[in-house]
Amino acid sequence: MDPLVAAIDQGTSSTRFLVFNAKTAELISHHQVEINQSFPKEGWVEEDPREIMQSVHECIERTCEKLCKLNIDVSNIKAVGVTNQRETTLVWDKDTGEPLYNAIVWLDLRTQSTVERLINKAPGRNKNHLRHKTGLPISTYFSAVKLRWLLDNVDEVHEAFLSQRAMFGTVDSWIIWCLTGRKNGGVHCTDVSNASRTMLFNIHTMDWDPELCRYFDIPMEILPSVRSSSEIYGWMKSGSLAGVPISGCLGDQSAALVGQMCFNEGQAKNTYGTGCFLLRNTGTKPVISDHGLLTTVAYKLGKDEPACYALEGSVAIAGAVVRWLKDNMGMVQSSSEIEKLAAAAGTSYGCYFVPAFSGLYAPYWEPSARGIICGLTQFTNRNHLAFAALEAVCFQTREILDAMNQDSGVPLTQLKVDGGMTSNRLLMQLQADILCIPVVRPTMSETTALGVAMAAGAAEGVGVWSLSPGQLPHVTSERYEPQINSEESEYRFARWKKAVQKAMNWETTEPCYNGSGLGKNMNGAPWGVHPSPPPSRADH
Repeated sequence: MDPLVAAIDQGTSSTRFLVFNAKTAELISHHQVEINQSFPKEGWVEEDPREIMQSVHECIERTCEKLCKLNIDVSNIKAVGVTNQRETTLVWDKDTGEPLYNAIVWLDLRTQSTVERLINKAPGRNKNHLRHKTGLPISTYFSAVKLRWLLDNVDEVHEAFLSQRAMFGTVDSWIIWCLTGRKNGGVHCTDVSNASRTMLFNIHTMDWDPELCRYFDIPMEILPSVRSSSEIYGWMKSGSLAGVPISGCLGDQSAALVGQMCFNEGQAKNTYGTGCFLLRNTGTKPVISDHGLLTTVAYKLGKDEPACYALEGSVAIAGAVVRWLKDNMGMVQSSSEIEKLAAAAGTSYGCYFVPAFSGLYAPYWEPSARGIICGLTQFTNRNHLAFAALEAVCFQTREILDAMNQDSGVPLTQLKVDGGMTSNRLLMQLQADILCIPVVRPTMSETTALGVAMAAGAAEGVGVWSLSPGQLPHVTSERYEPQINSEESEYRFARWKKAVQKAMNWETTEPCYNGSGLGKNMNGAPWGVHPSPPPSRADH
């Protein structure tokens, strides 16, 4: 039997455990468990860290049971990798091993006032004040502002910090710490790809930055140690895989870049999940964007290997727009129905949908934007809306691709794609039409898990997976060629950009009055309240 490598894939709406053949990259078995999200207030998005770990253990044990039924010995699993939703922020007590608060999810908007305060103290009130070190704008998206909010607003977190019991981490750190022993010797670490999403990490020195920590007033002693993406961090302490090394760690978008074999400068992939994440490998030198993109650490595949960087464009709402049509509007019974509705229309009939439910991310970074549907006529029906929703995902990707081409000066000639939404063939064809370049989808869609399995299997001391160019597994794929002329594509894209402008600066605090004379802001909420509908759950 060939050696096997496993991956824990902890996403925004589900946890999965997947087992791959280290020689062929074939997916042998897997198990998935849904994760609940809670929305305690408008714009707040939380998850229970205990439930996250419970789902990890359940997925591991159920998958091991499935392997036994296939007459596969679990001792063939030589390593485990961890890939995770990034930026989601946790704080726990190192003495009790218990979380001090729920995990604050990457999409959460509660830190808007924290962000405004931080920008106001920056020279020239510039949200890009820290970009030269972090590659990131000051935004609600990243972990440092979430951690600052926890320290300011949660007594348990503040007290644990004062008594030196608090530990901070992103989801990867929490999982690795729990699996390697928790309060009994658990390893408190993260990898460079996750660290680079905190705003506390210097992407040039590849370490936590004292000046950045001072800026956010965050104590360095609560931070995990930073390691490469491919090395042995520790060993599983219990369960069916006790004694197996945990030897790979990558943020989910970096893992997909590796899983898509984008190891060469200029190669790019787009992942369609809850949000959309387009990463382009820029090699061993970071490229700072002039067009609203993020500079991030893509991976560092070994202690002595160089770090590779990527330009990233993040879209907050992609698959979540389909969930919104299903859960909030009742337009469809299942996510797969959206393709049938949209295909029945074949056009949006001039209707444009900007799903800025959590503001707009790249390339605008405009938290005041809100969702808008415009161009409606008496002929518009739900089929046209379904088509417009799918087009919105494609247009948002086009905006990011244009920014990437401007930053790099070398236009992308094809786009590799993965993620839950790529099973929608109409969406993939629309994407090729709107980008005017081919879209290539691997037939094995689990590229995020595959990427971290590759990193885990290739680690020193494990060595069951070769990442040398000649020995990478061949992955079969489907190719979608553009089918409309570029003039029509440009016309539709220009109309979309017009709709985006109408969605901007929607969230204001200008007082207006209802009939009762009570002060309301422009969106009808009580004065001082900034509502934004909670994002629907979908795969990250």
